[in-house]
Amino acid sequence: MEAKNRNNRQLRQGLCSSRTERRSGTSPSVIVIGAGFAGITAARALLDASIQVTVLESRDRIGGRVCTDYTFGFPVDLGASWLHGVCDENPLAPLIGRLGLPLYRTSGDNSVLYDHDLESYALYDTEGNQVPQELVTKVGLAFEEALQESEKVRKEFSEDISIKRAFSIVFERRSDLRLEGLAHKVLQWYLCRMEGWFSADAETISLKNWDQEVLLPGGHGLMVRGYLPVINTLARGLDIRLNHRVTTVSRHHHGVKVTVEDGSTFVADAAVIAVPLGVLKAKIIQFEPKLPDWKEAAISDLGVGIENKIVLHFEKVFWPNVEFLGVVAEDTHRCSYFLNLHKATGHPVLVYMPAGKLARDIEKMPDDAAANCAFTQLKTILPDASMPINYLVSHWGSDVNSFGAYSYDKVGKSHDSYEKLRVPVDNLFFAGEATSINFPGSVHGAYSTGLQAADDCRMRVLERYGELDLLLPSMVEDGICVPLLISRM
Repeated sequence: MEAKNRNNRQLRQGLCSSRTERRSGTSPSVIVIGAGFAGITAARALLDASIQVTVLESRDRIGGRVCTDYTFGFPVDLGASWLHGVCDENPLAPLIGRLGLPLYRTSGDNSVLYDHDLESYALYDTEGNQVPQELVTKVGLAFEEALQESEKVRKEFSEDISIKRAFSIVFERRSDLRLEGLAHKVLQWYLCRMEGWFSADAETISLKNWDQEVLLPGGHGLMVRGYLPVINTLARGLDIRLNHRVTTVSRHHHGVKVTVEDGSTFVADAAVIAVPLGVLKAKIIQFEPKLPDWKEAAISDLGVGIENKIVLHFEKVFWPNVEFLGVVAEDTHRCSYFLNLHKATGHPVLVYMPAGKLARDIEKMPDDAAANCAFTQLKTILPDASMPINYLVSHWGSDVNSFGAYSYDKVGKSHDSYEKLRVPVDNLFFAGEATSINFPGSVHGAYSTGLQAADDCRMRVLERYGELDLLLPSMVEDGICVPLLISRM
């Protein structure tokens, strides 16, 4: 059966080649703008469908907001690092499984709130005193109950409000949920972790839409060897032009012309726009004619948040064997947390992960000052902490190639904006985590929209050339199921 299918594909490709030759050497072509996960995925699928593809990337590397760094001699992800939803239903799972890449499961719960198991937290106050685990668990339950109560607030209000305001209303009504002292500080830490999930401050996160993301089962798995092996596999054999910053995209009924910063131009039948939402908001790329008002509105209505990583590499481990170290405080801006990579990878590394306003404030600092800020927080809870031997600092908010970490639902805006951003405009097709209505802000969301954009683009291009074969299967096919390699210490 496999041989027969392979022969059928070869026959179809042969027919395409013969028709191509009859058109005096012309063949279907697509330009993909952006070599992040969505763009590389789209280009891979189009090339596999025998369509000529050129990928234009403004950076000097591929991956976009997937950035695996090897400065320390081992992989550390400065951008995306989790597979959210360790299950066969995750569209990325088959690829990761086939590559044999191990995952470290940080939580078996698929919740937005608990991407790490409660028993693997070690929280401290600003005096360096560890918070009793019983209190951490108790406050966690209270936080969940407050979110449940906020559902009642959501139903009562016709207009959208922020998560922060909803919590204020809940605490006014439920005196038993109003916490004081150390318990209040722990509650702020949970809210800080929620802000980290959305890379935004609680006063900007939509009460109406915060839970509209489809959460896949299986919990959360950290990519032990980083995401780079996945992106490199997808990119193999592609024509990728690095340091090619696109400035203009002109579309016509017969094709597209793309101009890059040095004035060079590229022409093709269609284009896949796979740049980050922050880049679209900054209008670095000019569209001619301009995008429709509904598309511009979708770009404007979606939020793009900031979460950064300050990676501290130490000579040896001096911290407890937990997944998260946290500092609790009076408000979320003064709370913080460190991911313990040693537990997952065996390397003596802690990752400080500020989000929202805190991330914006730290981004204004030089790298050495940012690293010192993170280390000062660590010294607050572990006074005997040794100095790091090296550090890395990300700058997703100020990076002109991203202008943010990932998308989220802003107060008063429709969740449908994700779908509107995805919908094609003539022969322009859009992909990326901010075009995924089900999986926004995730790598598997970027991956799935890359496949979908490629499939839509293929249909459009081949239709123009009269080569559309309705018997051909969609490029969005089920892969061979290989079990994921999951560890848990």
